[in-house]
Amino acid sequence: MGWYTYLDDNLNLPFQAIWDGENLEVVAMSSEDECEQEMRVDVRYAEGDNQDVFSVSLSEIDPVDTDETTTEAVNDWKYWVKRGYDFSDGEDDQFF
Repeated sequence: MGWYTYLDDNLNLPFQAIWDGENLEVVAMSSEDECEQEMRVDVRYAEGDNQDVFSVSLSEIDPVDTDETTTEAVNDWKYWVKRGYDFSDGEDDQFF
């Protein structure tokens, strides 16, 4: 899976992000199985003493104060999605 490998190699984890108006920490790529239809990341959300780790769509997060490589990788994925591409058409997921 080209996108999964590209993102796994270029997202410098962990990093801070905003999702649904909430500050959270991106801690890992979600499993390859979870990324068969879209790229997803595991995030840690903390509120007081409570913490939860769950998976969200990478296209729905906005990195905060990340390095250039991470920002570029997230933006590359968002660009691909905005162009209307997806994995459902059975075509290869090449992005170059």
